[in-house]
Amino acid sequence: MTHDVVLIPGDGIGPEITSAMRRVVEATGVQINWNVQDAGAGVMGEYGTPLPEHVLEAVRATKVAIKGPITTPVGTGFRSVNVALRKEFDLYACVRPCLSQPGDGSRYRDIDLVIVRENTEDLYAGIEFDEGSPEVVELSKLVEASGQKPFAADSAISIKPISIARSRRIVEYAFEYARRCGRKKVTCVHKANIMKATDGLYLRIAREVAERYPDIEFNDKIVDATCMGLVQEPHDFDVLVCLNLYGDIVSDLCAGLVGGLGMAPGANIGADVAIFEPTHGSAPDIAGKDIANPTAEILSAAMLLDHLGETDAAERIRAAVRATLAEGSQVTGDVQRALTGSAEGAVGTQAYADAVISHLA
Repeated sequence: MTHDVVLIPGDGIGPEITSAMRRVVEATGVQINWNVQDAGAGVMGEYGTPLPEHVLEAVRATKVAIKGPITTPVGTGFRSVNVALRKEFDLYACVRPCLSQPGDGSRYRDIDLVIVRENTEDLYAGIEFDEGSPEVVELSKLVEASGQKPFAADSAISIKPISIARSRRIVEYAFEYARRCGRKKVTCVHKANIMKATDGLYLRIAREVAERYPDIEFNDKIVDATCMGLVQEPHDFDVLVCLNLYGDIVSDLCAGLVGGLGMAPGANIGADVAIFEPTHGSAPDIAGKDIANPTAEILSAAMLLDHLGETDAAERIRAAVRATLAEGSQVTGDVQRALTGSAEGAVGTQAYADAVISHLA
């Protein structure tokens, strides 16, 4: 069977690591018809947008895509292409497994966590108003009229919407994922002690959902205590279900427990469409140097293959990555430094992919 998959290479190191990933997937023997589509700053001049409509149409047609990282300007410029894709296709569940790998340089050797992050609400909904805008003036009047303490006149404002329906579906997804994958525990991460309306609603819904899954242990934990707990005793956690902002932060922290973002794959799942991508950014400072670690992209492809029903190929890729990292002689500079304290003897992005391919059973 041939699978139609949109491939968005991205920018920065994206084209290099997606090329490596593509070769690994093709080496499994799974037949993929790659529909390559460009997005990001590189297409702005031609289309006036970093996410042209024909890219969206391609994803709508296949309902599955894998992408490399795409640079998001800081403070100015266009909004995140990643966020735009999640909003366009209602990719409400961001799933980020964090699993220890040989030679990942972490102080822990047996981490096996999954972060399930709500993708569509919270501060990342992008509802913002600049300082001095008429909306900020109106919001100031509304807040003052409600009897709450007014905010400073020179404020910019972001709004944090949290809804019952979307809280329920992300927590349900986390429990269904836990049940399907043989996980034992779900932790709801929140800040309901301070944000009693928004996070309080989310926590209330999470507790209601948990009652329907008596076979899975449930607890809730304040986000700052969660971060401390993950550093001190990560084995207390299994599946963590988070609101959007907390999920972004917690998943990066967990990636640090398994050697960094270069080891961390991810998936964005909706009712009809799924898009897979590494957790890390575009690293433009090392673009074109053939030194980027493609492990996260390759492991994201394994998640893609699982989604397509090609579970045998997915497991073969994971085993080949583990074997390559365990052998340690054909690894990228970040891994080599973790193993020896020096990048001397490291191989490039494509040579690492060759090593993974050589270990495919």
